[in-house]
Amino acid sequence: MRGQDLPRRFPLPGQPLAESETPDTVVAGEPILQVRDLVARFPVRGGLLNRVTREVHAVEKVSFDLWPGETLSLVGESGCGKSTTGRALLRLVETQGGTITFDGQRIDTLAGGKLQALRRNIQFIFQDPYASLDPRQTVGDSIMEPLRVHGLLRGEAAR
Repeated sequence: MRGQDLPRRFPLPGQPLAESETPDTVVAGEPILQVRDLVARFPVRGGLLNRVTREVHAVEKVSFDLWPGETLSLVGESGCGKSTTGRALLRLVETQGGTITFDGQRIDTLAGGKLQALRRNIQFIFQDPYASLDPRQTVGDSIMEPLRVHGLLRGEAAR
């Protein structure tokens, strides 16, 4: 898989290109999210005995850093692994390789309550807006729902 090192500033339409692609600001410290060589594959079963006949390579050796204050958007063709990458970051799908570190803590080795507690700090919006943003809910209700699910609201705020 080929990609570009980011962050990178994209030119506005009609504006001349800058002489340097070096970002104006440099973030000190460690990235809040580090992903190294992430791999997610899915078995495909077939034949008379329903055995695994091949694998779909949904995510292959994906690596990136996300710094505090940044937003990450994955853009690509349908079926290229964007949603699977996001699900793998939250450990909603099993990975076959790589490391995921959030705020200095390895996500790929967490389980149970520790994994659930960590998920409170990560927001993922799936690409299907009808499944992600319920048109029957207000924006406030959509924002409050994960807070209720994770027990982060008390008293009147929980109602």
